[in-house]
Parts: sequence; structure tokens; C-alpha cells
Amino acid sequence: MPTVQGTLELALSKLTGRDVVTTGAARTDAGVHALGQVVSVPDLPDHADVDDLRRRLNAICGPAMAVNAASAVSDDFDARFSARSRTYVYALSDAPVHDPFLAPTVLFHNAGLDVDAMNEAAGHLAGAHDFAAFGRVGEGKTSVRNLFELRCTRAGHLIRVRARANAFIQQMVRSLVGTLIQVGEDRLDPSAIPGILEGRDRAAAGPVAPPHGLCLVAVEYDEGWSAPPTAT
Repeated sequence: MPTVQGTLELALSKLTGRDVVTTGAARTDAGVHALGQVVSVPDLPDHADVDDLRRRLNAICGPAMAVNAASAVSDDFDARFSARSRTYVYALSDAPVHDPFLAPTVLFHNAGLDVDAMNEAAGHLAGAHDFAAFGRVGEGKTSVRNLFELRCTRAGHLIRVRARANAFIQQMVRSLVGTLIQVGEDRLDPSAIPGILEGRDRAAAGPVAPPHGLCLVAVEYDEGWSAPPTAT
């Protein structure tokens, strides 16, 4: 099936006349969106005009995807391994009637959510932990991550769950959101979170939230952030 990476690599190959392999700062599950994804392309010609390349890529790849900026980097830069943190936002709405215009990027929930309780639970999750209960990793790999930030904010019926970590295991953010939703519904007490973390049992945490509400909004590097102005 078509993917963002595949579409970008095909366009780059057409423009450069060579096979191109890209490296993304963060993987996203099918159906997840991105505003601040970063991609490194190690084998472009040294004389490439990056501004012209950005314009030509947008002409080929638009309107489903857009290259916000392009710049030359040092040979040792890697979009994935040079990153210091990744920030995701999951959008929820507990409005009594769903909004068709927001439906592609917002999860509509048919009952009110207690954001204060969700933030209490989030406080137990922030920090360096083994997040085996909230995702999956390959055999022999660690599920320890440092969750720098996890907080929920409300604006009317729109609730945003913001998560920033050095890295995430597969489906971790969506599993965190699914668990926080259970807390917001008063089906799970915030005080249960430390036990879920310690138990490392995936079945003890909440379900994986649907992908369409999740968006990668920023990637942090030593030089700054990738987020476009609309991501704030």
C-alpha cells in the first residue's frame, strides 16, 4: 500500500535519477498523522539545490504530504539517531455531537472525560520507566523509555494528550491514551497506574486508541525543534 516514506523515496528517485533510501526520525503506525516529521537523505549529490528540491518534491507529492523545509546537514546527521526527543499529540473530543470536519484527525468519545483524573494518572507515568505494559518491542530489545512529558489539556470539548519522550516503543502513545481514557471515564483509578507499570503486563493497561487521533508534532535536535508554527 502507499506510504509516506515510499512516496517520498519514489519522488526523490525520479528527481535524482538514482535509488534513494530515507531515514525518518520516528515511525508512525498506519493512519497516524505527522506535522513535524524529519527525514534525512544521505546520498543526495553535494551540489543539490535544496530549495529547488523542496519545491519539486511538493509538486510531485502534494497535496497529501508537504515538505515544509529542506537544508543541507553534516555527514554524521541521522534523522533518527541524532534526535533528542519526539513529541506526539493525541486529539480527543467528548462533544455530544461529532464534528465531521474534525473526524479524520480527532477521536470522538460519546461520554464526558475527567481531565483532572487523567492528569493525575499521567503524573504516575512521566519519567523513566519500563513501559512493557504499554506497547511492544522486538525480542531482545528494551522497553525502558524516558517520558519527559505527559499531560492533558482541554479547550471546550477538545482534549489534547501531549507526550514527549526520548523515544517510544511500538503503540506506546496510543496505549497510554487508551489507558488515560479509562481513567477519564472513571473505569480505572489513577492510583492503579504504578502497579500497571511494575507488572509489565500488557493486558492490565487500557486498549490501544485508534490511530487517526495521533499526530507526531515535533522532533528535537541539538539545533532546535522540527515543529512547524501550526504544531504549537
